[in-house]
Amino acid sequence: MEAVQGALRREGYVAEASLATAIYLTLALERPLFLEGEPGVGKTEVAKVLADALARPLIRLQCYEGIDRQSALYEWNFPKQMLHIRLAEAFAGEAVQGEGGRRRLEEDLFSREFLLRRPLLAAIDPEGPAPVLLIDEVDRSDEEFEAFLLELLSDFQVTIPEMGTVRAAEKPVVILTSNRTREVHDALKRRCLYHWIDYHSFAKELEIVMGKVPHLPPQLAARVCQFAQKLREEPLFKKPGVAETLHWAEALLALGARQLEPQLVEETLGCLLKYRDDLEMMTAKGEGSPEYRKILQEIEMLSL
Repeated sequence: MEAVQGALRREGYVAEASLATAIYLTLALERPLFLEGEPGVGKTEVAKVLADALARPLIRLQCYEGIDRQSALYEWNFPKQMLHIRLAEAFAGEAVQGEGGRRRLEEDLFSREFLLRRPLLAAIDPEGPAPVLLIDEVDRSDEEFEAFLLELLSDFQVTIPEMGTVRAAEKPVVILTSNRTREVHDALKRRCLYHWIDYHSFAKELEIVMGKVPHLPPQLAARVCQFAQKLREEPLFKKPGVAETLHWAEALLALGARQLEPQLVEETLGCLLKYRDDLEMMTAKGEGSPEYRKILQEIEMLSL
């Protein structure tokens, strides 16, 4: 587990012992890892840095409402198939006539040359290196697609009617993420190791900011993280994650800021808050609100 933590840290990812243990078990047991947590806490980044640490290609399947088996698995290159038919008819002449010629043409049309491998098929392709497969935001897909994933993640194989069964020579490392916009079915979770990634502590968030935005003055970096921590205590519709903290730190660096000031915070609050109601509550439009007065007091304390 210490080696896993060290490898992730070298790639710029700060992982606590529990996450490092989950990743280690994922590699040792060859089981998928299901990561759940609020948006912006670093779930997707785990797969990216793990691919770099293992020197494996990263294959990402971004889930969305309405995603189906075909768009995630494979398609046939229909325009290329049609062109092949026209060329065969033009140059082969009688060679494509008769049962034998048609059979040979059909075998050519449904070969690997005309197969468009989508992320899931590319991840189990026996002719390629075993990748890190990221199935991102699986909670956005529907139950039918979840059921398909159950079959694929159990055997790491799929049957293509025109070609037969494709089976992974080596299992990919599989990371699934969910923002918990809906509950994922228990059957899928049972096939995975599970880990919840929460909002980071101040010390961890500061380490991340200092690593990702190294030119930010240390004192300002500490205040940025303290402010983000305090902001998460407010009754917001969407609390900022570490991703938003990093965006804010980069914005302050670009503006040449040396300290947090109320006007500067208000002008750059869109880096942290992404909903109008949250912005209005924390800006001058809500000057009379206790939340706004509290946040100003926090800024003044951090500026001392």
